[in-house]
Parts: sequence; structure tokens; C-alpha cells
Amino acid sequence: LVGEAQGQKAPSQRFVDQFAKIYTPTVFVVAILVLLSGPLLFHGAWFEWTYRALVLLVIACPCALVISTPVSIVSGLTAMARRGVLIKGGVFLEEIGKLKALAVDKTGTITEGKPRIQQVIPWNGKTEEEILRVAAAIDTHSEHPLAQAVVGYARENGVQFPRGENYQARTGLGAEAQLDGHHYFVGNHHFAHKSAVCSVELEKKLGELEAQALSVVIVGHKPHEDCQGEVLGILAVGDTVRANAAAAIKSLHNAGINKVVMLSGDNQRTVDAISRQVGIDEASGDLLPDQKIEHVRELMKHHRHVGMVGDGVNDAPAMAAASIGIAMGGVGTDTAIETADIALMQDDLSKVAETVALGRRTVRVIQANIAFALGVKAIFLALALAGHMTLWLAILADTGATLVVIANALRLLRA
Repeated sequence: LVGEAQGQKAPSQRFVDQFAKIYTPTVFVVAILVLLSGPLLFHGAWFEWTYRALVLLVIACPCALVISTPVSIVSGLTAMARRGVLIKGGVFLEEIGKLKALAVDKTGTITEGKPRIQQVIPWNGKTEEEILRVAAAIDTHSEHPLAQAVVGYARENGVQFPRGENYQARTGLGAEAQLDGHHYFVGNHHFAHKSAVCSVELEKKLGELEAQALSVVIVGHKPHEDCQGEVLGILAVGDTVRANAAAAIKSLHNAGINKVVMLSGDNQRTVDAISRQVGIDEASGDLLPDQKIEHVRELMKHHRHVGMVGDGVNDAPAMAAASIGIAMGGVGTDTAIETADIALMQDDLSKVAETVALGRRTVRVIQANIAFALGVKAIFLALALAGHMTLWLAILADTGATLVVIANALRLLRA
């Protein structure tokens, strides 16, 4: 999915590169024409028109124009690196300055990514120890944060558990394994439905927990052979919302992001509750990785420039599909960081707003530098063609314009 999404991303073509392909040979041809036309058409002195041609070449030298973009980009990249934001290239700094919408994952991005078991709710007469024994026996195979939370909680409470056999992860559902010759599962609401053990009472209880912004893990016995399936219990898992999440979302809006959307694999009720808590504009839950890509592409149809912030393997395809992928560098997986264009080394979402603001400022500086470089060239080229320019003034104008462009770009270091 990551490779497919990256393959569909159109390469960025820089204005200066395109301009220089035409500008440089054109100026050289014009200088030769000036050199030849004076003596041949107007009977001028060869020395005088050779001098004018040389002045024209020096004035037209695109030093200031060519350096206007890279020096601005390097200054912007350095300024963000000092703030713990690593940007993998200048094109990404320019792109983030154009962002109009941002998609964010929930776990590890809006929340701290350190889930804890808040409640163990027995079902069908089972005990907490029985529930934790089965859940930990299955989850001990997994490195998923929820699974690790379950295993850790079981150990904290002194629950002894074996290692489940024939473990199988079920994408978007949970996992299952055999224990004492029986088939068990841990997973979400959909897994309970798929295993035909869901009930009206269970759905009501799940609704109550999800409305409290808790994630739910259902522990169940799958129907098999002569065994009738049943739900053993529910694990209510809570993940603390980052202290600065609401302020970070507000700063994103202030930085010019028109829409912030949450895309999560967690249940819709939990996602809605957390999004209301932190001020996110729109939230979609129960999403698989390919569905996150669809949501990102839909956003790009309406907003064109869209970023995706995430930390997990499931976020990587959507990050690749977005205009800009941003990874939480501390809690983020290797896959997410490798796929991302920008890594936040401090896992601080407010850094995204800073990066957007600096990206917008960098774009403005680049535009100002290009306009200045072209304006100076146009004025002095006209003077050179009219014969009112000397070679030393041409050198001064060219070098002076280059120094002004560099000085203007270096202001980004103090942003």
C-alpha cells in the first residue's frame, strides 16, 4: 500500500529549474546577437559592442535567482531542526507551507499512545482472572500497544497465563489462538459479530464504555465443533489525551489549516468523544489502512494540499498518499518514520503548527527573492542594452542582488 501510494504522487517541478532551462541559453544567444548586430547592422565599433555583450552576460547571470530557493530552504530546514522537527527535503518544507487540511491518527498522536486497562467487566459468569488469562495468552504474541497493555495488566495482577497456540492476527478485527484445546479471540465489536457471539446487552454495554472515550477489547470463546461460543468479558482500555492536544489543534487552525480530520481504527463513539474534547472538525473511526488512504484522497480532491500525521504501521499508507506525511518520531514505528516526509522528534503536535507557519513564511521569502532577483535583472538588462551600464556596475549589481537574497533568506533562522 505504501509503494502504491508513493507511486501515484506527482513529482514537484520547481519554477526556477524550469525557468533556468530557457533563461540561460536565451540570454547567451541574446548576448551573441548584441555582439554581432552592433558592428554588422549599425556599423558600431567591435570593442564597444563586445563590451555591451559582456555587460549583458554579467547582468543576466542568474546567481541571485538560482540561489534564492536553496538558501531559503536550507535556512528553513535548519530553523526547524533546532526545534526538533526533521524535514527530509526542501520540497516538503515548501509543500507544508501550502497545506489546507490535515488528517491525524488518534493513538500516539492525539493520545499518548500508552493505553491502560481501566476496567475488566466479566460476562456470562466468568471471573476477572479467567478473562485476563485468556486475553494475555493470545496478546502475548503481539506488539500492538493494546495487546501489550493487556499482558502488562495481567502480570501486574499476578495472573498466570500460558502462550496461546496457533496464533493468528486478524487485520482490523483482533487476534485469535487456541488455549486448552479451545478457540478463543480478543478483538473489537466487529470480531464479536463475526464470531456470532454478540448480543443486544453486549452492544448496549459497549456503547456506554465507548461514550466515555474508552476503547473496548472483547474476550470471547469462538464456536467450534461441539462448543457453543460466548463472550467471556470486556476490557475497557483508556489512553490519556495529550495535555497540549486541544491547544495544538487550535494553533493549527490559527496557522491557516482549514480542516483537521481524525482517522482512526478505533470505534466511532470513542473517536467522536476524543475529537469533541480536543476540537477536531471531523472524525472517522473503524477504519482499515486502505480506508484511511481513501479518506486522505477524498480530502485531497477538495483541499489539494493535505497532510497526514501518524505513528503506526497502519498509518504509513495514508501518510504516503498525502501531500505530506508527518510521523511522531518518539513513539512512531520504523515504518511510519521511514515513510514520513517530516519527523517530530519530541512527539509534540504543536510542532506541526510551527512547521506550517515556517513553511508558509519560507514560501513567501522564496517568492520575494525570485521577484527581487528578476526585477533587478530586468532593470539592469534594460540599462545595459541602452548602453548606460559599465562592467564594474554590472558585477556590483549581480553580486549585490545575490547578497541581498542570501541575507533575506537567512532571516528564517531567527523565525
